[in-house]
Amino acid sequence: MAARTKARKRAFQILFEADQRGTAVTAVLADWIRHARTDSRQPPVGEYTMQLVEGYAEHADRIDELISTYAVGWTLDRMPAVDRNLLRLAAYELIWEDEVPDAVVIDEAVQLAKEFSTDDSPSFVNGLLGRLKELKPTLRRV
Repeated sequence: MAARTKARKRAFQILFEADQRGTAVTAVLADWIRHARTDSRQPPVGEYTMQLVEGYAEHADRIDELISTYAVGWTLDRMPAVDRNLLRLAAYELIWEDEVPDAVVIDEAVQLAKEFSTDDSPSFVNGLLGRLKELKPTLRRV
């Protein structure tokens, strides 16, 4: 598994855990880092994982606003938790991480949806991220 793919998967797991616990993603990230330092069985949290989680945290309100606006027929609260957090992570990377090709971001999110979510989720994730990609030049603001 490529390093960035692994980083995305771990960042998704951190976002998902924070969502389930109802706590800040940065607090969960700090827990993961602390556990990795104190338990040799835990792999270290990589730089790109931290960059993704911290980047999402910085733009979380805007990202949730965008997902809510463009997810036709779905409110953020009604979405499966896996889909909601995959979309959060991918929306951050798609809109604010310029060095990653858009197609890679979307493909990786779809692959994670195939691995962790429902049969309908990959097409839902692909469609919403495709829409955000089309609108990307107008979406980036703090």
